[in-house]
Amino acid sequence: MNLALIRKLARDQHGALAVETAFVLPILCVMALGGFETSMIISRQYEMQSAAGESEIIALAAATGATTDASKIKAILKESVNLNNSQIKVEQFFRCDANESTVESADSCEEGAVVTEYIKLTLEDSYDPLWTDFGVGEKIDMKVERTVLLP
Repeated sequence: MNLALIRKLARDQHGALAVETAFVLPILCVMALGGFETSMIISRQYEMQSAAGESEIIALAAATGATTDASKIKAILKESVNLNNSQIKVEQFFRCDANESTVESADSCEEGAVVTEYIKLTLEDSYDPLWTDFGVGEKIDMKVERTVLLP
């Protein structure tokens, strides 16, 4: 009699879809959330890379006709990627002749030396994905550095 009951239950398909959905739906939701959060991280990193490229073009354009104004580049970066002043660094440095070391002022080079001017752009930001609220992972720190040789 037990064998007959088991065969009857094995043929009964009522509720099978609900059970399968109960197993699969949470997995699909987690995968969708992960995909969304990952795309947000990639998007922010791309946005910062684009802003650094834009600032590089501005620095090169400014250097061809006038001295490079680091405060203007910083202001443009601040507006482009919605960062505050502590997250943006624009540093100017120089290299004398073919020396590996750099100096902070062109006046530090010997007279007659070939002086090369550089600007280093650094953008820093962090992203706190939703999954950290559930104790998975941690805040993601992003950093974009770009060194520009000025003509």
